[in-house]
Amino acid sequence: MTGSIRTVGVVGTGVIGASWTGLFLANGLKVLVSDPAPNAEEKLVAYLNSIWPTLQEIGLAQNASLANYRFVGASLEAHYGELDFVQENAPERLGLKTKLVGEIDAGTRPDVIIASSSSGITSSQFIGNCKHPERVLIGHPFNPPHLMPLSKLSPIRPELGQDTLGQKLTSMPIAFSTTSAENVRITIEFYKSLGKRPVLVKKEVPGFAANRLQAGLCAEAYSLVKNGVLSAEDVDACVTSSLGPRWALTGPYMSNISGGGGGKDGFQHMMRHLGPGIQVWLHDMRANEYDFSEESLAICDASVQEMLSHVDEKEVGKQRDEVLISLLKEKRGASALV
Repeated sequence: MTGSIRTVGVVGTGVIGASWTGLFLANGLKVLVSDPAPNAEEKLVAYLNSIWPTLQEIGLAQNASLANYRFVGASLEAHYGELDFVQENAPERLGLKTKLVGEIDAGTRPDVIIASSSSGITSSQFIGNCKHPERVLIGHPFNPPHLMPLSKLSPIRPELGQDTLGQKLTSMPIAFSTTSAENVRITIEFYKSLGKRPVLVKKEVPGFAANRLQAGLCAEAYSLVKNGVLSAEDVDACVTSSLGPRWALTGPYMSNISGGGGGKDGFQHMMRHLGPGIQVWLHDMRANEYDFSEESLAICDASVQEMLSHVDEKEVGKQRDEVLISLLKEKRGASALV
């Protein structure tokens, strides 16, 4: 079934949508792109030209070409019949997504999967206008999609639906089924064919998966600066010089297994040994957590500005991408690493 996906519709050409477009093109697909924003087409052209050398270095599929996309204007409406898959990247506004996904559902063939790049709004919330919600799901990438392999799939789970504040939804706008298992399977296989590493989110929760992990770490990173424990630059060093390199190869669970001596008892040994201490740390972290106030922001931003005063941000970004590409190439050749 994934082999029949030859033309992809991309809705929205912000950073995420433009990056998805580059990835689809690099894999030899045809792409139809829409965005109502002023100068969207010009910005997309500039972005695709800027990332194409990187995609060439990573490796292009046969027939991959920048000539394989068309910017069709503010809407894909006149081209719905040409699409085999849709990647929606509209702003995080519930009313907008509900209207847009409903229009895509009404205009495309019933077998065309509609994947949303939503980073926080769950799919149960924006399918109220859909006649075929069984083909709608979250297909959220980690930014930028053309480089980062991870994609989170969160199917519709009405019995587990939650709103953006994490509150259990007590009623749904219409009666609907969950995303079909077959459509989940097809999306997973399609993303794999693009070189991505899909993970299946089994319950609808705000922020899905990687964003929640990132939010937890960043909240403590902000707290450490706000409370005068470290500078912003030293917080970054704590990640880039320890956790980052390790977690790029073995995630928290596998690292815990190794830290606990390895084997089937490694994780349990690690948790029993360090668990009581971690509880103490977490209690202190909660007592001094970052409060996202303007006062706290000012303290953190002062440290950020100090870091930026002697750091070449553009050079950091350039070297980051160069090293990241090398790392991803090495990981592809290491079958034991996910």
